Amino acid sequence: MLVPLTRKKFEQLIPLIATGSQYQYYAGKFANFLQRLLISVIAMALILLGEVLLRLEFGPITFLVGVMGAFFWLWYPVFQASIRNAKCRRYKYSGFFRGRIIDWWITDQLMGKQETVNNKGELVIVENREKRINLEIGDNTGFAVELQAPLRNAHKVIARGQIAEMIVMSNSSDLSIIQEFSDVYIPSHDLWVNDYPYVRRDFFNEVSRRLRKKQPETPRRRRPRVEP
Repeated sequence: MLVPLTRKKFEQLIPLIATGSQYQYYAGKFANFLQRLLISVIAMALILLGEVLLRLEFGPITFLVGVMGAFFWLWYPVFQASIRNAKCRRYKYSGFFRGRIIDWWITDQLMGKQETVNNKGELVIVENREKRINLEIGDNTGFAVELQAPLRNAHKVIARGQIAEMIVMSNSSDLSIIQEFSDVYIPSHDLWVNDYPYVRRDFFNEVSRRLRKKQPETPRRRRPRVEP
């Protein structure tokens, strides 16, 4: 099932300003916080250095830059998430898709490499790998998409045939070409599968409930395809 959404509803589902869960995603771990805090400290130190030692006169613009630098640790995750949301909101059309899990599998993905030295003084390359779950989701029209996300303990309840829902995005008015899609919701287990939490879950659940009631009246659409 693929149901077009109004622009207003789409912008409610994917807000311009970061939500709490989106902020947490980009806030990262404590090490990431320390990196941002260090940048704030350096920014303030440079401003104080210019004011005290070099006796430079600062105006309102420099004051604003100083405030932004001091609170870099706070606002930068909001900025990152908002930029990512804006990339989704650039699509002109969107739809609510409900299908089923066709298949799922686990992969081991290389996330990065780190060079270190062992006890013998030898250079050792340590690979940072992460297990990820892959989902293939489709419907009876032949439309299918693949999603990959970090593997979580909650994913053990996932099985083939379960209903899965998501928001799809396109620049085609008939949604015949899908160019982007959101995180996936599995209503039978109230489970989200995602890397980045694109949607406002309260609005998403509202749309899901309404369309679940209207599903028998929803006409079948021609098969869309995913743009490579």
